[in-house]
Amino acid sequence: MKAVGYNEAGAIDRADSLLDLEIAQPKPGPRDLLVRVKAVSVNPVDVKVRSSSARSDSAPKILGFDASGIVEEVGSDVSLFKVGDEVFYAGDITRPGTNSEFHLVDERIVGHKPKSLDWAEAAALPLTAITAWELLFDRLRAPYGSKKSGGSILVINGAGGVGSILIQIARRLTGLTVIATASRPETIGWVEKMGAHHVIDHHKPLDEELARIGHPEVDYVAGLTASDRYLPLFPKIVAAQGHIALIDDPEHFDIVPLKRKAITVAWELMFTRSIFGTPDMIEQHKLLEEVSHLVDAGVLKTTLTRTLSPINAANLKEVHGIVESGKAIGKTVIEGF
Repeated sequence: MKAVGYNEAGAIDRADSLLDLEIAQPKPGPRDLLVRVKAVSVNPVDVKVRSSSARSDSAPKILGFDASGIVEEVGSDVSLFKVGDEVFYAGDITRPGTNSEFHLVDERIVGHKPKSLDWAEAAALPLTAITAWELLFDRLRAPYGSKKSGGSILVINGAGGVGSILIQIARRLTGLTVIATASRPETIGWVEKMGAHHVIDHHKPLDEELARIGHPEVDYVAGLTASDRYLPLFPKIVAAQGHIALIDDPEHFDIVPLKRKAITVAWELMFTRSIFGTPDMIEQHKLLEEVSHLVDAGVLKTTLTRTLSPINAANLKEVHGIVESGKAIGKTVIEGF
């Protein structure tokens, strides 16, 4: 089967940074689905792995996490899906990735594809939706479905993939005032379209920007990028007994100054459940099913902004470059082998 991978980690501008490959089609284990991949998207984790992670054996390393596709075969213990089902999911960082014609994934981290979306629109959502949902409801512990007024959340980097869906979820499924950061006219317009109540400029001091819009303190912070840079301001801008959740990888992050306000700090990594096979691993299936329902009900919408075709090394290199630029808006998806 066709696939895209690499033999040696490194910069995207190398000729062999990503290669078109022919590899053997895998066979499903007991809880696995064999999915015929229709579309994939690229996330920062793809870029991070490709640039720094060596392959673990003699086989090429296949990247890719987000995917939408059709179930071709099911394992002996599968109970949630059947052959022919249309699905979307974000994969498992410990297994070969979705940049291949056929892909194995544990059914407990898969959802039925929203019926109202095409393959590309659906492939834009899983990893960022899982991350945003877990960050908001599991890590920050914001009240799901509570529309009572009061409370606010600051989303740092609102125009990125996670920020784009997090703004929607927070705006539509909580009563929080949603404040997002953006700086360029196109990113400001995008986060407003996603549902942010207010937009502030992350190139300016966040405390001054929050004071400008009448919210000098926020109850929740979603630190999606450069969390160490903003850390000195968190004791000032986060309310007493507030919450911060991070997804990035700051080199240093000293939280001692947050003690006086009893501020909770949490990390979100959507791969944790699948890495450790946690007892609640099936929560990601339930989460994706809920997201699918909310999309079909018109509550949430895809964050797709661009589609390329086909799925090959050249197009994946281009999208890796877009993600590495730090200027991506929403999600870019690659469709069809």
